[in-house]
Amino acid sequence: MDYLCFRALCCKGPPPARPEYDLVCIGLTGSGKTSLLSQLCSESPEHVVSTTGADHIRKYWSRYYQGSQGVIFVLDSASSEGDLETARSELHSALQHPQLCTLPFLILASHQDKPAARSAQEVKKYFELEPLARGQRWILQPCSLGDVAALKDSFSRLIQLLEEKDQEAARM
Repeated sequence: MDYLCFRALCCKGPPPARPEYDLVCIGLTGSGKTSLLSQLCSESPEHVVSTTGADHIRKYWSRYYQGSQGVIFVLDSASSEGDLETARSELHSALQHPQLCTLPFLILASHQDKPAARSAQEVKKYFELEPLARGQRWILQPCSLGDVAALKDSFSRLIQLLEEKDQEAARM
C-alpha cells in the first residue's frame, strides 16, 4: 500500500494521452481566424498576414469538411451589415451541410474590442441560432485578441462537447 501511495505522489510518468480532434475553422476574410488561432497558440499576432483571395475559395470550403469532428466558425461581430449577412448565410450553410450538421460548433464572435461590435445576444438573434441549430450542440463565444482566457475557455467547452459526442458514439 505504501508503495502505491509513493508511486502516485512521486513517480510521474508521461501525461495520459489526450484525444486529438480534427476541426475545421471557417469564416469570412478579416473575421480574425488566423489572429485568434495564433493568439491561442501563444504566437505574436503582429506577424499574422491576412489570407489573400479567401473570398474566392469560399466555394471550396466543403472540401475541407470530410473527416472533421467539430467546426469553428469565426465571424466579425463589428462588420458591416452586408458582411454580417454573408457570414450569416455561410454559417447557415455550414450548419445544414450533411457532413457538418451533426457536429459540435464553436461560433466565435470576434472583434468584441471594437466599438461597433454586436453583443452575443445580438449575434444569436441576427444569426437565428436558436431556431436553426435547435438540437445541435453549439457554443457562441464573444471574443477579442485581448481576452485569451475567454478564448481558451470556449475551446475547453468545445472539447467537452466533442468528448460527450465520443461517449455517445461508444454507447451505441
